[in-house]
Amino acid sequence: MRIFAVMLPLFFCLVCALPAVAQESQPPEAVVEKMAFKLGRGVTNVFTSVAELPKQTYITVRDRGAVGYVIGPLKGIGMTLYRGVIGSVEAIFFLVPQPGYYDPMVEPEYVWQGWEDKHAEQKTSKTE
Repeated sequence: MRIFAVMLPLFFCLVCALPAVAQESQPPEAVVEKMAFKLGRGVTNVFTSVAELPKQTYITVRDRGAVGYVIGPLKGIGMTLYRGVIGSVEAIFFLVPQPGYYDPMVEPEYVWQGWEDKHAEQKTSKTE
């Protein structure tokens, strides 16, 4: 029983470490490029996060009508705080390859993306 208590944690560590060993390493310049993009994305999102206020207001009014004038600014304030905090985290921890492998922590990646009407795109694809 004692040997089982020693071998089980060793086996668990070995099983968990195998995927990390099996990953192919990337060239250093590719890793540094991804770090630089993560830092740039984080700083950009911190400074442009205030644009979430008009963006969310516009999108909510477009999708929900007049009630969007009340709900949109509230969503905008929340998304401004969210994008600002996420941008700060990405800028501070740009050396850490999380989440994924330097993937963006918020979608859309930048505030100027995602203004298009997704419902209109679906309507046009159904009529074709």
